Amino acid sequence: MAITLTESAARHVSRFIEKRGKGVGLKLGVKTTGCSGMAYKLEFADMAAPEDAQFESHGVKVFVDPKSLPYIDGTELDFVREGLNEGFRFNNPNMKSECGCGESFNV
Repeated sequence: MAITLTESAARHVSRFIEKRGKGVGLKLGVKTTGCSGMAYKLEFADMAAPEDAQFESHGVKVFVDPKSLPYIDGTELDFVREGLNEGFRFNNPNMKSECGCGESFNV
């Protein structure tokens, strides 16, 4: 499987990296937290770690650490605007449930 970005997410990430003036892609992972157990970590990567899995979608590189990959493998990252709100949406096929606030999930 792989980690993919929608065209909307790829455009948003590309624009942000361009504004930052540096970066090689996006680093995606999970951390233990919240009421359901795990939350997504998302940050811009200035370099890839040797152990990271690397994917490319719509010209954007995505790096995932080996511990996080089993929990998010197959995830599609989208960038959506709903009214005045905008942000990333994770379409994770491994997710069994998420907390009421949407900040954490479990597999």
